[in-house]
Amino acid sequence: MSAEFSWNSLFFAPAKLNLFLHVVGRLSNGYHQLQTVLRLIDYGDFLRFEKSNEIVLKNKIAGVADCDNLCFKAAQALKTATGYKKGAAIFLEKNLPQGGGLGGGSSDAATVLMALNFLWQTKLSREELMKIAITLGADVPFFIFGEAAFAEGVGEKLQKVQLPNTFYLLLTPNVSCPTPLIFNDPLLKRNTPKITADSWQSVETQNDLEPVALHLFPELQQVLSDFQHVAPNAKMTGSGACFFAEFESKLGARQAQQALPNFKTQIVQTLQTHPLKNLVF
Repeated sequence: MSAEFSWNSLFFAPAKLNLFLHVVGRLSNGYHQLQTVLRLIDYGDFLRFEKSNEIVLKNKIAGVADCDNLCFKAAQALKTATGYKKGAAIFLEKNLPQGGGLGGGSSDAATVLMALNFLWQTKLSREELMKIAITLGADVPFFIFGEAAFAEGVGEKLQKVQLPNTFYLLLTPNVSCPTPLIFNDPLLKRNTPKITADSWQSVETQNDLEPVALHLFPELQQVLSDFQHVAPNAKMTGSGACFFAEFESKLGARQAQQALPNFKTQIVQTLQTHPLKNLVF
């Protein structure tokens, strides 16, 4: 099942895109109820692990204490849940932007859970890992789930959706959108009518967080306007600040990219399954 992975391996932590994101309610504990479709893309971070008697982060993220780092929290949560006696040194190659809406921190946490569950031979099932994952963040269970999904609740209710492979042009502005800031803004619409996993492709959808991000960070409005001039279907992913547009071919994405020379853009392709999915039963 996993002979290709060992303590010497690099473990991929892919980014996600929200094809839409509806906020359909808010619970008494403050958590938002969401509906969204999530896809994996072939752009992300990489992690490497070494044997250690304790959990140690070898790469620091500026402004983030170790105890608040999702990689550390994921490793500690797995250790606590399983009673594992030792630890791991965690090396993170960070490519995904913070505050980009690509799920970088959540994906890193999921990769830590799946990789260490394998390396430590703690042998938790996918369902058990997903129960740990939801305590770390709303998007973390999706990466454990490992394929395109219609997500509901606070991110823990996932249904597989069949979607063809496609190309996206991803645009990364020089802006970071803190997720809590977006979700706590009074302008956020929290009563979008619910849809179903069977109907989302036949109804009008949107990202309810996008207008809030554009209001809080006005410079993003011009970025999106310029992107939509080239690709009318361009939209924001997650809580921002990254934007994406879908294309039927890599050539179409490249032509749009060439029309946006003043922006940081890259062409990405979808992944049908998470590269680590087979590490977990």
